[in-house]
Amino acid sequence: MNKVNVVGIKTFSYHGCLEEEAKIGNDYLVDIELITDFKESAKNDDLSKTIDYVIVNRIVEEEMAIRSKLIETVGYRILRRLKQEAFLLNNARIEIKKINPPINGNVSYVSIVVEEKC
Repeated sequence: MNKVNVVGIKTFSYHGCLEEEAKIGNDYLVDIELITDFKESAKNDDLSKTIDYVIVNRIVEEEMAIRSKLIETVGYRILRRLKQEAFLLNNARIEIKKINPPINGNVSYVSIVVEEKC
């Protein structure tokens, strides 16, 4: 199997349980790792036989734009969309990092990871 990684997708989104988070928003980074088999694509130089990074980026941006209280919810929405739109997907790993979360402490980021066989 092969991997397609799209790393460091930056968004400004409005996720969180606090009302302030819905108003002020926050910076996020999303890393996507997709397990697929792109041997045929590489052999024939054919984009239709692999996972298109443009589609992956679009899915992340669209799902991150929908407000949720939990980034866990967003992670599973992204996973569902990837399964629907990346037909050659065998396994997916999504990490969403919330930069400078509003918690009492000096924390660079908090993150969730969703990983699933498809």
